[in-house]
Amino acid sequence: MPWQMVHDLRRHSSLIWQFTKRDVLMRYRGSYLGILWSLLRPLCMLAVFFVVFGYIFQSRWGHDQNETRIDYALGLFCGLIAFDFMAECLARAPTLVLSNPNYVTRVVFPVEILPVSAVGGALLHMVLSSIPLCLGYLFVHGSLHLTALYLPLIFIPLALLGLGLTWLFASLGVFIRDINSFVPVLITILMYASAIFYPISRVPAAMLPAVIHNPLAVLVENTRNVFMWGMPLNWGQYLSATLLCLVIMLFGYGFFMKTKNAFADVV
Repeated sequence: MPWQMVHDLRRHSSLIWQFTKRDVLMRYRGSYLGILWSLLRPLCMLAVFFVVFGYIFQSRWGHDQNETRIDYALGLFCGLIAFDFMAECLARAPTLVLSNPNYVTRVVFPVEILPVSAVGGALLHMVLSSIPLCLGYLFVHGSLHLTALYLPLIFIPLALLGLGLTWLFASLGVFIRDINSFVPVLITILMYASAIFYPISRVPAAMLPAVIHNPLAVLVENTRNVFMWGMPLNWGQYLSATLLCLVIMLFGYGFFMKTKNAFADVV
């Protein structure tokens, strides 16, 4: 099945590109700021969480005694970029098929590319959001750590996880309409369970297994370590998270392909 999936997606690569481009352009059609919203949205979230956790709760990463509130904000932004990508994938997934009934009823149209184009658009926004992160760190510290070059590697399992969950929830959303109401709750849980506001080292031992087996939390922690502190990628954690993300992607794709023939009967 993995090779068949790769073959099918490569066969429809031009169609995926067209739908991804259309998805990005239509999202901001008629707005004054356009694609700049992909930068403003995480920055607005950063401002709110920075005030709440950085000033009110006086949170710190605890990695360096000379750590400033700006360092905390940059570390927070590392997590928010990854979370915003995953939140966008999850939020759109339940209605992807339902909002495109014309494509579902066409036998020759590969509806499995709809989640791929949605994830592609979210991935573009994640890459764009990394630009102010890099500029902010350069402004404060003057140079980037060489280990920041690991960031594209971390984006790979994030994309795999986003694809798997989007395929899964896009299919479930057709048959179980309650999924659309459940997803916002799931996104909130994911936000607090993914080490965005705190380092994994502060998680109590009793709760550590729940966090360490969350691939998003592991990837967020490694993003912060390689970008903020110049630490090398934790290859053990990275490979384990990547393998889990790959399994989730294959499961999501398999579930979608098994159920897609029944979409037309429900839609």
